Amino acid sequence: MSQQTFNPTQELSEEVEANRQADHPINPLFVNRWSPRSYSDRVVREEDLLTVLEAARWAPSARNGQPWRFVLAKTEEQLQTFRELIFPNNRLWADQAPVIIALASYKLWDDGQPNRFHAFDSAAAWQALALQASLLGLSTRAIASFDQEKARTELNVPDDYDVHLLITLGYKGDPDSVHQDYRDLEKPNKRRPLNESIIEGKWGAPQA
Repeated sequence: MSQQTFNPTQELSEEVEANRQADHPINPLFVNRWSPRSYSDRVVREEDLLTVLEAARWAPSARNGQPWRFVLAKTEEQLQTFRELIFPNNRLWADQAPVIIALASYKLWDDGQPNRFHAFDSAAAWQALALQASLLGLSTRAIASFDQEKARTELNVPDDYDVHLLITLGYKGDPDSVHQDYRDLEKPNKRRPLNESIIEGKWGAPQA
């Protein structure tokens, strides 16, 4: 299936179809999105990067607070700063990504009161970003294994913001190029059955 003709909203990619199957009818986009570790050296166009971030901009948020902020690393100097925040196990693959994005969020409402939804809302923005990237043929992977305090210092993050994730973005590369520690994992993973995630009424009640 060629890159040019594949439409992630209409069909499953071959690698996804071999590893994943939805139990109920949903748009293929949700199943096609997965998190590779391999990245090619193909440049991500500025227009596509802005499109991905524009999708994140339209995520829902409590009181329309829009707490998310995106710190971008695109130049080699910026990328090296971001790479040095990542713990060694993830640098085995993340160093190849042409773009890295730090996802942060503002912890307060405009009146200065704590916003307990800031992380939740920022996660919605991350999902929108990831799905739009998939629509453009780009891959993303979130990294939680990084030095948050160092990130705060190196990226000059204000005290009233939290840094949640680093997100790698780029075009998927050759799976065989991934470090051997991760090569067997370089495929779409599965999900538990839907009924294991649903509780009807309340915990402990008899389930249908």
